[in-house]
Amino acid sequence: MKIVKTLVIRTAGSNCDYETVHAFRSVGSEVDLAHINQIVSHNTRLNDFHILALPGGFTYGDDISAGKILANELKYKLKQDLKQFVSDGKLIIGICNGFQVLVKAGLLPDASAINGEQQVTLTDNESGKFEDRWIYLKPVSRKCIFTHGVDHIVYYPVAHAEGNFIPANHTVLNALKANDQIVFKYVDSIGKPAKYPWNPNGSIENIAGICDVTGRIFGLMPHPERHFHPLQHPRWTREGLKSEADGKKIFQNAVDFIRNNF
Repeated sequence: MKIVKTLVIRTAGSNCDYETVHAFRSVGSEVDLAHINQIVSHNTRLNDFHILALPGGFTYGDDISAGKILANELKYKLKQDLKQFVSDGKLIIGICNGFQVLVKAGLLPDASAINGEQQVTLTDNESGKFEDRWIYLKPVSRKCIFTHGVDHIVYYPVAHAEGNFIPANHTVLNALKANDQIVFKYVDSIGKPAKYPWNPNGSIENIAGICDVTGRIFGLMPHPERHFHPLQHPRWTREGLKSEADGKKIFQNAVDFIRNNF
């Protein structure tokens, strides 16, 4: 069986790195957890891996804006390495703070924007407060590698203060729709579009996650790694254990894609 290698990047403020490592290891990938300085110094080589994961947390305290400092490190210190990684057809996932990093580094919604202007952002929740709750998501993209076969409403937790997805303009939003890049939308418990608290942050058109035009770079605000085991469902004692938790498929799809294509 082909060895799949995943790199999880951490830095000051990352706090979901171990959960992300556990998720990828549990579906059969070898995983290295490395500080950003190890990659910048080339002690750990990005090219040695098939999947890059940017976990949740509050990198550098989100002091400028969420994910911005780590995004700048990627954009200005690792630009060529990242461009080669993307060109090679490998996979990138950013969860919560990792999603914020991807959009501010220019890797989403179009990886070529790493050379230009940021096209979307994730900013302060409309509620004006940190939102920590479980939410429902409807998969709406057939393009994203990570959500292949996820054809039902899923239940993940969110935990963020800056998850409000806003495109730069209508042209960007229309391109996301036309290119099937909107991966997840916030919905209510019966799958209908709804406002707060179902949409915890006020995101335009309830957008919770997007991918690039190839479907190989994926970012989302909710945390699939926190619903990786059925016992993590908050109502399992009342509703019974599912055979598989809603988040597992995200990681399994990534590993399966690499095994089948590399």
